[in-house]
Amino acid sequence: MKVEKIVLRKMSMQLKAPFRTSFGTQLQKQFIVSEVHTKEHIGYGECVAMTVPLYSEESVGGAWHVMEEFLIPLLFEQSELRHPDEVTACLAPIRRNNMAKAALEGAYWDLFAKQNDVPLAKALGGNKTAIEVGVSIGIEENIDDLYRLVEQYLQQGYRRMKIKIKPGKDVQVIAGLRQRFGNIPMMADANSAYTLEDIDLLKELDDFGLMMIEQPLAHDDIIDHAQLQKQLKTPICLDESIHSVEDARHAIELGSTKVINIKIGRVGGLTESKKIHDLCQKHGIPVWCGGMLESGIGRAHNIAITSLPNFTLPGDTAGSSRYWMEDIIKPEVTVSHDGLIHIPAEAGIGYEPVPELLDKYTIQKQEFIR
Repeated sequence: MKVEKIVLRKMSMQLKAPFRTSFGTQLQKQFIVSEVHTKEHIGYGECVAMTVPLYSEESVGGAWHVMEEFLIPLLFEQSELRHPDEVTACLAPIRRNNMAKAALEGAYWDLFAKQNDVPLAKALGGNKTAIEVGVSIGIEENIDDLYRLVEQYLQQGYRRMKIKIKPGKDVQVIAGLRQRFGNIPMMADANSAYTLEDIDLLKELDDFGLMMIEQPLAHDDIIDHAQLQKQLKTPICLDESIHSVEDARHAIELGSTKVINIKIGRVGGLTESKKIHDLCQKHGIPVWCGGMLESGIGRAHNIAITSLPNFTLPGDTAGSSRYWMEDIIKPEVTVSHDGLIHIPAEAGIGYEPVPELLDKYTIQKQEFIR
C-alpha cells in the first residue's frame, strides 16, 4: 500500500431527532472522515470522537490535531505498508488517542481490501453473509414517546432494544416497557451513571430479564464492576472500560463482565477489535458491536467487523435512516424486515461515499502529500 496522500475532512451533519443519554443531548454530529489515496484506490475511515470529550478524553478538534501533527507524519515515515496490522505498530509510539488512530487505520483496511478485490468483512476473516442488528434508543422525557419508538423499531424488525437509563429514568422505565411489550429482547445502557451506592437499585433490574446492563459504573473501572457482577443475575457488559485486548483480559480474569461491547474507535481500530474478539471467543464471552452515531462510512466498518463469528449478539448498527435524513454513501445502509443487514459483496467497505455529499457536509478539509 504505497500511499500518495491522506485527506482529512471535518464533517457536520444534523441528526433527525435529538439523541439523549446520561452525558447530555446531541442534536448535531461533527466527525472526521479520513481518505487514504493511492494511484488506483481511495480507502475511507471515520473518527467517532465527539465534539466535547464526554464519552472519552478525545474530541473532534483534538483528534484532528493528533492526526495532523503526529499520526500522519508517522505513517509517511514508512515507505510502504504491506498490511493494515502494521498501522497499529506504526502508530504505537503515540499513547491512547484511539479514535484518531482508528480513523486512519480503518482507511488503510478499506484500501487493503480494495487492492485485494475482497469485501472488508472477508479481509478481516468474517464468515457471515448478514448480521443481526438492534437499535439504541436515547432517554425520552415522556414515557409515551419511548413506547412509540420501541413499537416503531419492533415493526421495522430490529432484534434488540437498547434503552438508555440514568438515575430517575431507570427501574420504572424498564418496568413499563416490560409491561407494555412483554419479553422482547432488551438491555439497559447506563453510560457510567451509577456507583456501588446504587447497588440495591441496580439489583431491582434483575427482575426484568434483561440481556445485559451496559457500563453501570465508572468509565475507567473494572474493580467495582467485579463486585457488582457477583451480586447481579443480569450480565454486566463493559464498554467505556475496555480500550485494548489487555483491558479485556484483565476484566475477564477479575470477573467484571460477562459480555463486551466492541467499538472500533474506542479500542483503536479493526486490528485491536479482532484481538479482543479472539480473546473473548477463547473465554466464552460473547461480544457485540456498539455504535457512536456514525455516518455510513463508520457504519460500514461496523458491519464488516460484526461478520466475525463471536459477534453473537445484535449490535447497534442501525440503518442510515435511523439517524440521518441523507447519508453520505450509496447505497445507504438498510435493515431488512427480519432485522438483518446484508454484508455487501463489493470490494472494501462495500458502500461508495458520494463526492457531492462529502463536499456538502465538509466544514474543513486538509490534504497531506507524501
